[in-house]
Amino acid sequence: MINSAGVKEKALAEGFTAAGICRPDATPNSAKSLQGFLDAGWHGQMKWLEERMHWRGDPTALWPEARSVIMLAEAYTPPFDPLELLERPECGSISVYARNRDYHDIVKKRLRRFGRWLVSETGAEIKVFVDTAPVMEKPLGQAAGLGWQGKHTNLVGRGLGNWFFLGSVFTTLELEPDVGETDHCGNCRACLDICPTRAFEAPYRLDARKCISYLTIEHHGPVDEDLRPLLGNRIFGCDDCLAICPWNKFAREASEIGYRARAEQMAPRLGELAALDDAGFREVFSGSPIKRIGRNRFVRNVLYAIGNSGDPTLLDTARSLTADEDPTVADAARWAVERLT
Repeated sequence: MINSAGVKEKALAEGFTAAGICRPDATPNSAKSLQGFLDAGWHGQMKWLEERMHWRGDPTALWPEARSVIMLAEAYTPPFDPLELLERPECGSISVYARNRDYHDIVKKRLRRFGRWLVSETGAEIKVFVDTAPVMEKPLGQAAGLGWQGKHTNLVGRGLGNWFFLGSVFTTLELEPDVGETDHCGNCRACLDICPTRAFEAPYRLDARKCISYLTIEHHGPVDEDLRPLLGNRIFGCDDCLAICPWNKFAREASEIGYRARAEQMAPRLGELAALDDAGFREVFSGSPIKRIGRNRFVRNVLYAIGNSGDPTLLDTARSLTADEDPTVADAARWAVERLT
């Protein structure tokens, strides 16, 4: 009979960095925490967070037959300091996780292989989730002992740092749960202090409407003009609060080749990115998570970066887009022109 130790051993053999187990009812405060976030309006345009709230806040409602949740971590730790690119305003800074293949695809394939093994060995039923389902992975990850939600609201592990993805396997199999992790942030506030837009209302409390990751990925339409200068050259996501965490000295190196940055996405030139039409955008970012935001939102971000670059050689590039068919792109181009003249 497969036990908890055997399950975790198999998970590591499949390539996951760490594994832990909890009960579906191990996060009783999740619903209240999420409701407070929504009531404050901090989710902005992410209306999907309001949907299926009864599932998202209570894993036992998502699948009542589940008896255990296997939480799996997959490291994508970069072999470089992503903060260094912020000093090169002629280039665009892309979040570390998005510089190669879409992690959803990679993690889900590994989860399914692991899940097939679990079913064949035990006959138990399973459901696998990666980020897109109404599952609050971070509280479950803490309950399973993988780490704790740091002051930046991301999961931090003492032996993992904070550069890792989470996947979950809900199962009808009864497994011995792990001891949940406790908070080890102490007095540190490095992640709060480095945030360019001061998106943290307090430790552990993030107003996503000010978060650069939200603004460059989830937010549709023009970004507030007061926030645009604070984006710097970040054109897809932001890693500042992750990169500064001192627990990264214990981070595990990424073993999955699909997380190694493509050379052309390490320091892409803003002028070349701004020139992409829809077909060119789809070709350049094929298989990348960047593709899902579409050419218009991406070029909008690039134009904000051009406006922040202080580089007059990019002025003609910005001018060429002031009459773009997309009104948000045209608005961003006019803003960039004003900043460079």
